[in-house]
Amino acid sequence: MSWIGGKKALRELIVRLFPLYYERYIEVFGGGGWVLFHKPPGNDFEVYNDFNGLLVNLYRCVRDKPEELMEALRYVLNAREDFDRIRSALARDSPASDVQRAAWFYQLIRYSYASGLTSFGSQPHDMRSNFPLIEQAHRRLAKVVIENKDFEKLLRQYDRPVSFFYLDPPYHATEGYYQNIGEDGFTEADHIRLRDALMRIEGKFLLSYNDDAFVRGLYDRPGIYLMETTRINNIKQRYDNGAQFPELLIANYDLRERSRAIPSQMTLFDWNGGEAIG
Repeated sequence: MSWIGGKKALRELIVRLFPLYYERYIEVFGGGGWVLFHKPPGNDFEVYNDFNGLLVNLYRCVRDKPEELMEALRYVLNAREDFDRIRSALARDSPASDVQRAAWFYQLIRYSYASGLTSFGSQPHDMRSNFPLIEQAHRRLAKVVIENKDFEKLLRQYDRPVSFFYLDPPYHATEGYYQNIGEDGFTEADHIRLRDALMRIEGKFLLSYNDDAFVRGLYDRPGIYLMETTRINNIKQRYDNGAQFPELLIANYDLRERSRAIPSQMTLFDWNGGEAIG
């Protein structure tokens, strides 16, 4: 599902950089779930979390009530008037069932410009064409715990030596975008609070961030590993084809541990997307 800050472009590299061993996988800023859905399901205990209650409700309905959700979406209209009405209803917190709210929110995501939820920008689209994706997501989420918690509370709740946290927080200096999707924004103090919380955990973490001086300064700590990588900058593609966006992958374990232990599964070409530091 398209979502602000989604990790579609980097998900293969990210999954290849997972630690060799863990028993709990916790996706702290779940968003569109690109990494979770790309990650092969295994025997590990899996948690999806997001602070956006509308998004969490949507995924819970996909997991628990897919037939009802698809029925609510079957005859929706792709029209600006309906988009504005639904957006207003959600903003007012109008009374509605969990399935109806999930259907409304899915319409906003699908029909808004760049999935930003604020302006109508959709091309003609039959919502029923998304039903196979909803069914696939339902099967994938069957055993996934879905939470709606602040990241600090979530880290405390699920931290164990065998826990692995993947985090894709709002990027530094872009936090205002998240106010458009029903969240209160992510302040500089929150970035520091996240760093401090991660420094206290017993488990392992892998963190995706934009590459800037503030972020590098936050994680300039002993035992922290950085990897530089890039992805296509979708926002600039219209006027600068091929523009890249620099990113940092940050972890409290050696990002090369999997390739060193299982060299036959990775080649030099697999590392084209990132350069390890330290």
